[in-house]
Amino acid sequence: MPGVPVVRILVKGAGVAGLTAAWELCRRGASVTVIDTRDRVGGAASWFAGGMLAPWCEAETAGQGVVDFGGTAPQWWSEALPGHVSTNGTLVVARVRDRAELGHFAGRSSGHQRIDATSIARLEPDLAERFADGLYFPDEAHLDPRAAMQELQRQLTDAGCIFHLGSIVPPEDNYDRIVDCTGLNCSHTDLRGVRGEMLLLRVDGLILSRPVRLLHPRIPVYVVPRGNGLFMIGATMIESASAGPATARSVMELLNAAYALHPAFGEAVIEEIGVGVRPAFPDNFPRVTRNGETISINGFYRHGFLLAPAMAARAAGLALTGRAA
Repeated sequence: MPGVPVVRILVKGAGVAGLTAAWELCRRGASVTVIDTRDRVGGAASWFAGGMLAPWCEAETAGQGVVDFGGTAPQWWSEALPGHVSTNGTLVVARVRDRAELGHFAGRSSGHQRIDATSIARLEPDLAERFADGLYFPDEAHLDPRAAMQELQRQLTDAGCIFHLGSIVPPEDNYDRIVDCTGLNCSHTDLRGVRGEMLLLRVDGLILSRPVRLLHPRIPVYVVPRGNGLFMIGATMIESASAGPATARSVMELLNAAYALHPAFGEAVIEEIGVGVRPAFPDNFPRVTRNGETISINGFYRHGFLLAPAMAARAAGLALTGRAA
C-alpha cells in the first residue's frame, strides 16, 4: 500500500527456523536480513536432520500437539518448494521378535493403515518377504533438508532478502524487529541440548521410496532415502549438549539397525557421520515468545522441519501485527 513504511526485520540464524521465518516475513511484505555465524545456510542441528514430515508417526511419543501444528507441514513445504517434497508416506516395520512394538506404536499414533507382507512388498519391493506386517502412514512426506534450505535461500535472495553468512554482527542495527532463531545460543535459560547422531550411507542396488522406521524396544531407527543410492540413518537421542564427534557405540547401533532392515547395508559405503545438538524445552515442544522488539523461535527438539512452518507463521504474525498468526 503506498505510503505504508516497510517493516525491516533482522533474522538471526539461518537454520530451518530462521529460513522459514524469513520466508513467511518476506511473503507478508517485510524487508528481511538474515545473519548467521556459519558461512552457509543450514545452522547446526538442521544440517543433520532427517527431513521427515511425519506428524502422525511423531505423535507416538510427542503427542497430539505435533499433529495439530505439523499436520499442514507437507502442504507448506510442497507449495514453498515445488518438486522438492516426496509424498510417498512412511512405512513402519518390526522384526518378528519385536512385533509387540508395532502394536504399541499403532496404539499411540493415528493416520495409519495396518498392512501385511504383500502390501509391504508392493510399497517397497526390496523389502519383500522381510517383514510380516507393518503400518503405512499415507499422508506423510519427506524432503532432503540441505537441498530444501539451499532452495529457500535462493528463493529468498530472489525476493530481495539479504544474507550475511559468516557474520557475527549485522552490518547495521536499524531494524524494527529481531527474530532470534539461534537455538542453544539464545538467552532462554530452560533450554537443554539433545544430541542426535546420523549416518549417510551409499548402497548400490537398494531402492526405497519412502522413509522406513524399524521398531526396536531399545534402538528404533529410521532410514530416509535421499536418491541415487544415498540413505540417511538416524534416531539417536542423547541428553547432551556436546557437539563432539559421534561415538563408536552410536555408529555401531545405527549400522546394526540398518543391517537388520536390509542386509545390503552391510556393504554400504559410509559417506558421512554427523552430530547435531537440538535445542529442547522441558516439554519438547517449540515456543514463539516476544520480549520487547525481539521475537524468539526455539526448542524444536527433533521436529524442526515438521513444526518450523507453523512456528514461522506465528512469529511473522507477532512481528508484523502483534498477534500470532
